Amino acid sequence: MTKAELIDAVAGKTDGFSKKVIGELVDVVFESVGGAIREGGRFSYPGFGTFTVKESAEREGRNPRTKETIKIAASKSVRFKPAPKLKDSL
Repeated sequence: MTKAELIDAVAGKTDGFSKKVIGELVDVVFESVGGAIREGGRFSYPGFGTFTVKESAEREGRNPRTKETIKIAASKSVRFKPAPKLKDSL
C-alpha cells in the first residue's frame, strides 16, 4: 500500500475531510511514531503490534569476492512484532 492508497482508504471511511487534510494527518502520525521510536526506542499500538529498536554490535565479516576480513560497523534497525490479533488475522 502506498501513501496515496492509504489516504484514499482513510478518505473513504471519513466524511467531511479533504484528502489534503488527511494527507497532513497521516504525515503527522508517522512523524510522531518515528519520533517515539527514536526517543524511547519503542512504539506500541494495541491490536496492531510493537516497533522496537534493535542494536547490532560491530563484528567481523568476509568479502565474498576477495575473502578479505572486513569490519562491519555497529548499527541500529527497527523491528516489528505483530500483536496476536493482527497475526491471527493473516
